[in-house]
Amino acid sequence: MMVHEVNGSPAAAWIAKFAQPMVDARAGNAPDSALPLAGLRFAVKDNIDVAGVPTTAACPAFERRPAAHATVVQRLLDAGASLAGKTNLDQFACGLNGTRSPYGEVPNAFDARYVSGGSSSGSAYAVAAGEVDFALGTDTAGSGRVPAGLNNIVGLKPSRGLLSAYGVVPAAQSADCVSIFARTVATAVDVLLAAAGRDARDPYSRDLALRRQPLPARFRFGVPDTLDFFGDADAAQAFNDATARLLAMGGSPVVVPYAPLAEAAALLYESALVAERYAAVREFFDEHADEVIEPVRGILSRGRSYSAADVFDAQTRLRAIAQRVEPMWRGIDVLVVPTAPTHYTREQMRADPVALNRNLGAYTNFVNLLDYAALSVPSSLRADGLPFGITLIGPCGSDLALADLGQRFHHATGLTQGAIGTPLPAPRAIAGLAAHGADMLPIAVVGAHLSGMPLNGQLTERGATLLRATTTAAAYRLHALPGTVPPKPGLRRVADAEAGAGVAIALEVWAVPLAQVGSFLALIPPPLGLGSVELADGTWVKGFICEGHALAGAQDVSSHGGWRAYAASLAAAPAPASASTSSSSL
Repeated sequence: MMVHEVNGSPAAAWIAKFAQPMVDARAGNAPDSALPLAGLRFAVKDNIDVAGVPTTAACPAFERRPAAHATVVQRLLDAGASLAGKTNLDQFACGLNGTRSPYGEVPNAFDARYVSGGSSSGSAYAVAAGEVDFALGTDTAGSGRVPAGLNNIVGLKPSRGLLSAYGVVPAAQSADCVSIFARTVATAVDVLLAAAGRDARDPYSRDLALRRQPLPARFRFGVPDTLDFFGDADAAQAFNDATARLLAMGGSPVVVPYAPLAEAAALLYESALVAERYAAVREFFDEHADEVIEPVRGILSRGRSYSAADVFDAQTRLRAIAQRVEPMWRGIDVLVVPTAPTHYTREQMRADPVALNRNLGAYTNFVNLLDYAALSVPSSLRADGLPFGITLIGPCGSDLALADLGQRFHHATGLTQGAIGTPLPAPRAIAGLAAHGADMLPIAVVGAHLSGMPLNGQLTERGATLLRATTTAAAYRLHALPGTVPPKPGLRRVADAEAGAGVAIALEVWAVPLAQVGSFLALIPPPLGLGSVELADGTWVKGFICEGHALAGAQDVSSHGGWRAYAASLAAAPAPASASTSSSSL
């Protein structure tokens, strides 16, 4: 093992580089070639435990020598990968630029005058430079995405809890994710699937049902209504080029308000939530604060000043923001932002380390706090030759769907891999993701089968997955059918003679396995039946409509815009005592 303390050289990417790669002890030096990651070399950020090797979190005084691998490291070794060493980082994973380490500043893989991005700086450099095939980082505020965007590689930030964080030095434990760097999306997904799985030793680990359907061929991508590139015209042009490419791929841009997302992002460092960073290393920090470099020491120190009541208040504010933002996902399939809105030299970063670091995270900090999945993919080389990346963001569990779109986007750029100049390999089907439309029937639901409503389990228990929340075309009326409590919804398309009378009705489109369609339809009572429904984007899907005779005497509830809103309006009203009861509602 070699330890490097070389300021600003490629050697600074590594804290411990092994003379011989580490393999699964049970496999000796020859892992089974049939294992999913056989033949791949990887590195891990030095806040992730490797048995018998010091973990420093880029703070020499903090050094510990763990007896066991972190769960994610063990799973990757079990899958046949070999470990090349441990990489440098912004100390205690507190930074987005790669200059906050006593082991040296990690340079950008394209121009050593520029920052690598952080905090997973060494992992990103090692992948971009071709020293390993993939690497693990961590991501709390963007540390697994910003370095990817600044080094022309892929940064996969999984849904929180999908990868175990047991054996990882926490930064802010409730928001932490182990992240993956690779030169292609397909490799990153292979690593994700090999390492994923619930781990009871990680308090934030969880079972997640990943969406198995890709985004629709005609997808809607959200773009923030305000974008600040901090005077960087090259970055602004690169983002415009990226959105034009998405448009050519079948995407339709939708402008979304960014203010609530920015408000959530600000809570990470400008509220009591920063206390979680202090809590992560409290015992060490209280005794050895002078061993921590600035500005990391100042950030951790601020965490001491908050009370428990302050933390609960900040958490409540965050949940309130999440509620405000949730409707955004009904109008878009994916959110697209610049991974980093500009690029700074290492000299600039040293001169103004707090403000410029904050700028790098302008479009990353909110993601983990709001429990989203994200994928940073290379987009272009700017006019000045520096890499530029975009980040695709989706709801929790959308990791594979993001990967499918991200791979298609990456391969449409014409870029080569990382900084090594090798052409991208042919794209591969994303493991774990169904082929577009294969063996699934999209079905639109408008009533109690909506997510979170009483009959949604009839879909999920059949393996159905939510494709998107959207609306009908503005050509429908929604009725509450009489005779049951709660009433059933009756969706009716207006006749041509009623031009202008129709409205858009909120619905969800679910992908139902073909083998399960029959049993699902058997649960649907008359007067509802399967027909075709036109969506807001002009496409048609199968959906439940009402026989005309049943609409006589039905209450028109179209003004509510959807069944969920109508049901909410009934919540305070007592049910009529004489009405019969039924749970059937689509």
